[in-house]
Amino acid sequence: MGALATSTPLRDALEGWDTHVHVFDAAAPVQAGHYQPAHQPLERIEAEAAKLGVGHLVLVQPSVYGTDNRLVLDALAREPGRHRAVVVVDTDIADSELHTMHALGVRGVRFNLVSPVGNGAQAMQALAPRLKALGWHVQWYAAPAQLAQIAQLHAQTGLPCVLDHLAGMHAALAQDDAAWQALARLADLGAWVKLSGWYRLQAVAPYAELHGAIRRVAGLMGERLVWGSDWPHTAFAPHAMPAYASVWEPVVEALGSARADKVRMAGAELYR
Repeated sequence: MGALATSTPLRDALEGWDTHVHVFDAAAPVQAGHYQPAHQPLERIEAEAAKLGVGHLVLVQPSVYGTDNRLVLDALAREPGRHRAVVVVDTDIADSELHTMHALGVRGVRFNLVSPVGNGAQAMQALAPRLKALGWHVQWYAAPAQLAQIAQLHAQTGLPCVLDHLAGMHAALAQDDAAWQALARLADLGAWVKLSGWYRLQAVAPYAELHGAIRRVAGLMGERLVWGSDWPHTAFAPHAMPAYASVWEPVVEALGSARADKVRMAGAELYR
């Protein structure tokens, strides 16, 4: 791939990390068959996050925009070195585009096994050598039943792995479900898990029914946990969005304040 483009180093800001947010422009075109999101610009989530001591965001490409990452890349360029991003790309993307993304602060590619139009295992395998050369990770949005497949893929490719939304370990999942064994295998392979998306896990606020799963995942992952708000909470109408701090509170309640603080800072290691 040639020499890797120099990336802007992380800029000093409030120390905390929110590793899963989306930005939307109501005027931007969306993929056919997708919803039209409300306008949710970067400065709005920055203001919300600052109230919680969070100064660094990881901007995750939303599925509505497919592989058109312009909103995410423009947001990174506006404040060099402050935020990071995870994108969605086609397998034929040019190396020069990947280098430009890296220089702006992109650190991974998201693969979505939940959406019927999401990218999946074949695309990941095709991109794996180039992602490895960049030092990027693979971020998965997947159901518990798909974790065994993901573990096999990462054992084969050696790529770092990040699992969205508590790795899908929802409130109704049985304690002896095979997905827990698959997650343990992924932990052995060095996977990270995002503590995020509580309302996507068959739970309702204040999400007390997920505390046991949060603690069990934390026991498997050790220090490889990060937190994400999932702002702007596309499962809700804009007027019914949960308060920003309310999706942080389950981490504190399940793990205690000392460990929760470590989780909030851990993005600095994963998204260097």
